Amino acid sequence: MSKPNIELINGNESIARGAMAANCKYYFGYPITPQNEIPEYLSRHLPAVGGTFIQAESEIASINMLLGAGATGARAMTSSSSPGISLKQEGISYMAGSEIPGVIVNMSRSGPGLGGISPSQGDYFQATRGGGHGDYRVIVLAPFSVQENYDLTMKAFDLSDKYRNPVLVLGDALLGQMKEPVTLHPYEPREFDKPWTLTGAKGRKSRFLKSLYLNEGDLTKHNWKLFQKYQQMKAEIEYQTYLVEDADLVVVSFGSVARIIKSSINMAREQGMKVGLFRPITLYPYPEEPLRQLSTKIQHFFVVELNTGQMVEDVKLSVDKGAQVDFYGRPPGSIPTPNELFEEIKKVYR
Repeated sequence: MSKPNIELINGNESIARGAMAANCKYYFGYPITPQNEIPEYLSRHLPAVGGTFIQAESEIASINMLLGAGATGARAMTSSSSPGISLKQEGISYMAGSEIPGVIVNMSRSGPGLGGISPSQGDYFQATRGGGHGDYRVIVLAPFSVQENYDLTMKAFDLSDKYRNPVLVLGDALLGQMKEPVTLHPYEPREFDKPWTLTGAKGRKSRFLKSLYLNEGDLTKHNWKLFQKYQQMKAEIEYQTYLVEDADLVVVSFGSVARIIKSSINMAREQGMKVGLFRPITLYPYPEEPLRQLSTKIQHFFVVELNTGQMVEDVKLSVDKGAQVDFYGRPPGSIPTPNELFEEIKKVYR
């Protein structure tokens, strides 16, 4: 039996290697911190396996290159950070409207505006509400470790092909820059029929991928079709619980702050406080039904985010009406310590 391939790498490289393991053949991007290790790694290694790396002239160009590659059925990716993702939103909307797959990585920085490069979860609304124009959604995956950066990037390619829809991997500076041992297990390919791809029309009827519908009723029909697809995406809901079986208080957190607060929860347990964790991994579709089921047994929730309050709205919409939802937010610019979050837990625990 061969030994697993375990390497100490940072979070950004883990995403790049996950993409290559998932047979990503095209990458288009434009530099911005704190995600530059992703294009740096792919520029060195993607051409060696027959892939193509292009540093585009802008974020807008790179997202539209992703649209073009996705239209041919190829596996392709772009990555950026908050302001760069804002520039890509028009292209993401076009991809969703035209049902073209592609993987987008946002190793977010702090904002609004140019902001800074410190970890932040201020892009939650942008990620989960579509972000661009029109009534659309993208699947959003939120890793909380370097290993999950690798695993969820591979999964993003499968989900994108399965639903013919853009998929976003949402991390931040902490998840992109820290190093951890990662098991670089091989990708188990999933096969998807792609009879819609634009590969030349010789010998067959032409195909069209478009988001422009001008005939009366056609756009309404198309949008209802997209809506039904977004409902089907609920089959992909993923979340993790920790020590919730006997909990009096459940912390709800995602991404980087979720791993910090696990230490705070362990500190609370050592002092006899029954505290657990509910961690959404898919931020869209949101695990609202599992959270609602949990709220029929536990009536007190504490939402902790690295922003001033975004996911807390989804928690309040999900839980039982009688449940109490408290919130602690840390705006960008500093990272809370486990001790600080433990003190916040003590304030709301009863």
